[in-house]
Amino acid sequence: MRTNWSLRRRVGILCAVVGSMLALVAVAEAVVANDNRDHIDAILTTAGPLRVDAEALLAALVNQETGVRGYAVTGDQADLAPYQTGLQQERELVDRMTGLLDGEPEIQRELAEVADEAAAWRVAVAEPVIAAVAAGGPEAAQPLLDDAARRQFDALRGSTDELQQSIFALRNQLAENARQTGNTLVLLLLIAAGVVIVAGVALITSLNRLVIGPVTNLAGQVRAVADGDYQREIERVGPPELAQLAGDVDGMRQRIAADLAEVREARTRMEWVNSQLEKQAEELVRSNRDLEQFAYVASHDLQEPLRKVASFCQLLQRRYAGQLDERADQYIAFAVDGAQRMQRLINDLLAFSRIGRLTTGFTDVDLNKVMGDVATQTEASRQYAKGELIWSDLPVVRGEEPLLTNLLVNLVSNSLKFRRPDVAPVVRISARRVDDDWEITCQDNGIGIEAEFADKIFVIFQRLHSKDAYPGTGIGLAIVKKIVEYHGGRVWVDQETSEGTAIRFTLPVVSDQEPAGGEQSQQPESEGVKETVT
Repeated sequence: MRTNWSLRRRVGILCAVVGSMLALVAVAEAVVANDNRDHIDAILTTAGPLRVDAEALLAALVNQETGVRGYAVTGDQADLAPYQTGLQQERELVDRMTGLLDGEPEIQRELAEVADEAAAWRVAVAEPVIAAVAAGGPEAAQPLLDDAARRQFDALRGSTDELQQSIFALRNQLAENARQTGNTLVLLLLIAAGVVIVAGVALITSLNRLVIGPVTNLAGQVRAVADGDYQREIERVGPPELAQLAGDVDGMRQRIAADLAEVREARTRMEWVNSQLEKQAEELVRSNRDLEQFAYVASHDLQEPLRKVASFCQLLQRRYAGQLDERADQYIAFAVDGAQRMQRLINDLLAFSRIGRLTTGFTDVDLNKVMGDVATQTEASRQYAKGELIWSDLPVVRGEEPLLTNLLVNLVSNSLKFRRPDVAPVVRISARRVDDDWEITCQDNGIGIEAEFADKIFVIFQRLHSKDAYPGTGIGLAIVKKIVEYHGGRVWVDQETSEGTAIRFTLPVVSDQEPAGGEQSQQPESEGVKETVT
């Protein structure tokens, strides 16, 4: 049965036995300590004061005898003062000692005998002497102070000495009792320490045999499994708890072995899939490269024939305007407009395909200077719309200045284009540092963008309005996104803007730096003054 006891039960029984033994020792220690305290209290509050009072009692009796003899010699009433004081002290001392001797009848009896002998001496000697002196003077008292009187007082002194010896014996007995109880208390403490030491040794031995040994064995088996021997079965040893743990670990080993088999199989499949994906990725890279090359070549090669078509259509329009019927003029106008829109579309597509292909390398670009160029390029649009362009605290970034200029020109142009009727457009360019990026914002007070179209506007050739309402090819924000991503940033529409549109994009921080320059505004006539075009 005991071999099947759980570790908790074994430890519980050991703790119960040790606890019971320590509890018994503690009770015994409490009893002995209480007795020891009583003995010490008796020494301090009974035996000690009794010895002092016994000596004081003897002194009081001697004072009485001295006072009587002095009074008998001189007849002076002042010499009788020690007798009176000693008598008063005797009575007080006898009363106090009687109270302290409760429980000591033998010593109480001796004290009573001393008091009786003192009273008898006063009746036989002291009082007659005092009366004789008072009646006949010192000469009348001398016969009364004979050897019999001296022997009677010596007997009183002897009784007082015996009383002191009895009190001293009581004090020694109490001290011996205190020493014995103290020794017993020390012995009990040693027994308690021995119980704790034996219990500790038993606990360490049990832990070594029931816990440390089996756990070490289990750890060795687990390390073998961890080293790759997943087919090794975990042996169940030790108490039921550790045996159960070993079983759980073995179950986990079996599941891990099964999972590893599945992982190996899945890894084989994944390696095959990855090889296929790599081939597809290479194919996509090649395809994208071919498509970019095709777009570049196509847009570039289409320029010449398109220019001829546009030129001849414009020539027809100028030469034969009014000479043909109204419908022929309209058809020619359609052809001219279509050729021009096709030319703008091809130019934009050519610009889009060139981003990242033709590069001059990254340099430090001051965006405040770039905004000066942007203001110049958008001056005609701002004059037409009576708009205002403001920028402030723009940083120096790493990038290609022409591309960053194109990026900001597209953003500002869009803000000026998509303005509200009868409201002068205000475009503000600002920057703030967010961790390791500069977050640059183009904020306007225009018509805004619905949340559902926030991502759609960055798709190439994607328009949210008809070309009659707002002209353009729909490629401007696609160019913005490609330039931002080329510089290692991202671009998005801020949906929390209460008025107009706020397009934000990030550019990496070059180093710890602060934005350069204060707030500036741009108008056609002069830089640094807010624009108020009427």
